[in-house]
Amino acid sequence: MELKKWFRPFETVNQRQGLLIGGIWLVLVLGYWFLSSAGAKHLFPTPGQVWEGFSSLYQEGLVVHVASSLALCLQATLLSIVVSLVIVYLSPLPALKPLAQTFSKLRYLPLTGITFYLAILVKDARTMQISVLFVFMSLYFITSLLAVLKDIPTEEIDHARSLKCSRWEVLWEVVIKGRMDYVVDVLRQNLAITWMMLVTVESILVAAGGLGVLIKNSDKFMNHGRIVALQLVILLVGLLLDKVLHVARKSFFKYSTF
Repeated sequence: MELKKWFRPFETVNQRQGLLIGGIWLVLVLGYWFLSSAGAKHLFPTPGQVWEGFSSLYQEGLVVHVASSLALCLQATLLSIVVSLVIVYLSPLPALKPLAQTFSKLRYLPLTGITFYLAILVKDARTMQISVLFVFMSLYFITSLLAVLKDIPTEEIDHARSLKCSRWEVLWEVVIKGRMDYVVDVLRQNLAITWMMLVTVESILVAAGGLGVLIKNSDKFMNHGRIVALQLVILLVGLLLDKVLHVARKSFFKYSTF
């Protein structure tokens, strides 16, 4: 094994070497954590404090709060997928294209402004949470899907037309069916943004629970061990969701090459 290969651009390493490199980085990060938290004054909590945070969180119903966060994320995601796909799939129609482009540009609006107007329209706090996540995710989802449509090679559309397909058949075969694997990958990428925003949105309704409520309460009492433990839980659940969608795309769309 030549170590100099690890420091050459675009060098290919096998799976064993990749695991070794990842293991070295993990040891370095853990070593820095232990050393930086060893003194009397330290920025990060000690591993013992984080473990105590995990223990106390589990006793307070961590699993229930994770389930509440996942349920909220699932409801907002399903609504966002349905609405966004309808808007984007109809965007090839000249009359509806400006609608999709306008929604895409609205992603620059701050979340605070959106929340203000939703609070006027929606009275139920749980519905408010779902609505904020739905609007936030849909704007980015529409933007990503429009980029997927734009990148469709004209050769594929011309090929479908040469097979005597009507315009609606081209839309169905090339755009909808032909890019379904891209939709799953776009969902995977945008779900990470939604999962990150979940903590902020869950603070709207404390009674509903969720990981955001746990972090808010831990921050109020300056319990850094619990905060880091919760951050790790959020990270691990997010990585699990990402892995599930990646495996699902590879399983259902075996022809997918990316």
